[in-house]
Parts: sequence; structure tokens; C-alpha cells
Amino acid sequence: MKLAIAGAAGRMGRVLTRIIHETEGAAVAGGLEHEGSPHLGADMGTLAGIGPLGIEVTSDPLALLTRVDGIIDFTIPKATLELAALAAQARVVHVIGTTGIDEKGEAAIRAAARHARIVKSGNMSLGVNLLAALVKRAAATLGEDFDIEVLEMHHRHKIDAPSGTALMLGQAAAEGRNISLKERSVRARDGHTGARPVGDIGFATLRGGSVVGDHTVIFAGASERIELSHKAESRDIFARGAVKAALWAFGKKEGYYTMADVLGVE
Repeated sequence: MKLAIAGAAGRMGRVLTRIIHETEGAAVAGGLEHEGSPHLGADMGTLAGIGPLGIEVTSDPLALLTRVDGIIDFTIPKATLELAALAAQARVVHVIGTTGIDEKGEAAIRAAARHARIVKSGNMSLGVNLLAALVKRAAATLGEDFDIEVLEMHHRHKIDAPSGTALMLGQAAAEGRNISLKERSVRARDGHTGARPVGDIGFATLRGGSVVGDHTVIFAGASERIELSHKAESRDIFARGAVKAALWAFGKKEGYYTMADVLGVE
């Protein structure tokens, strides 16, 4: 499968280049960067530290998508929405790990999925998607006697908060409780907030250092507490999951998929 990488010169893009190159059945076929990037024209293999591959970074997404089978995208919402529309035109696989996309953007991606095979997730790792399934089950089993708090920490460079993974875990908890996360989530607390409302799902965000990604969902009851956690130690887990998703989607019909579909977990 010929795969392109959006944001090819970034930290995640370089990891993806290496992982695709190492994966049987996949090949690095191109990379995208924004106009004006100092990395335009650079060899993707050299950027990734694996030696020259003879494939240069470009800024022309349409030309690139006409000659690949799919693109993996860990960028920013604006770029992802533009790529989703182009992926629909080219009818290729679009794996989206971008976070911070709003409801309008999500609707645009689902519309593009009528003509493309889109796999989107707030987190591409096997462990996190299994954690989400466990959170949903725990939320349904424990009921509102247990308060739910989602705690996450990432490196100092992360630009969105809460993380896409934290929101994914919160959504899993909300589905377990059969409630709306949008209506019941608490994103910030400051000052005299009063007692905690029963049934809310709280979020706490930490940023600092080089933390790849730590997530904990806390179920706090009377005199006992259950904590379900995942700690990412390398970006490799996200890249491997994204490549697995692309290969899985290659033979599927057009549609919107998640990592739960790829991994067969619910």
C-alpha cells in the first residue's frame, strides 16, 4: 500500500516514515508540508534518520493524492479538513489522528467519508482503545454513585486541551451512562464552584516536559476509588496503530471508521 504522510517533517511525521518503511505491505510514497516550510524538497528518509529514500516532501496535496493509496494525517484541524475533501475526490484512505476538530469539522469529515475510507480516532494505540472499552463498561456497571474524572498529561508543545484521547475516554464513559458528554462535561474549575453535581464527567489537563501521553479515568465512590490508566512511552505506538488502520481500510468500502472497528473492540 502506497502511503503518504501529512506533516511529514514533524515529530510524528518522521516516526511514521520510519514505521511505514519497516512495515510489510506498506511503502512510503510521499510527504506533505505547508507552503514555505524549510523542509520542502527534503528527502523523507533523511528527515526520519533512516537514510535517503528518494522521496521528497511536497506542498501539493492534490498531485500527491492522485498517486497514492492513502494518507496518514496527524496535523491541525484546518489542514485535516482540506485533506478530507481531497481524499474524497481521490477516493483514497485517509487515517486521521488530528485532535481538536469541532462539530462542524466532524460533520465535514463524515460527509467526505461517503466517498473515501476514513479512519478517525482521538488515539491510534491498541491499549487506549481497549481502555475506552473498559471505561464504557465500568461506567455502565458502577452507575452515578461513582463520580468520573478524566486526568491527562502531555508534553509542553501540545496545542489542544483536553486531549483528543481524554475526550474519547470521556465519550466512552458518557455512552456507558447513556448521557450526553457535551451537556455533562466539566472542563474547568476555579473559585467557589459549589458541590460537585451528580453525574458530571470532569476533565483535568496537565502540560509539561516531554510526556508522550498519560491518561487516567477515575471512578470515585464512597470509601473506594477505581483508576483505569494508560501511559504512552513512545510515539511509535500511535504510528503503528495508524499504519495498521490504513492497511485495514485499504480493502474496505467507503465509510467512516474508528480504531474500535479496526481492532474489533467495543
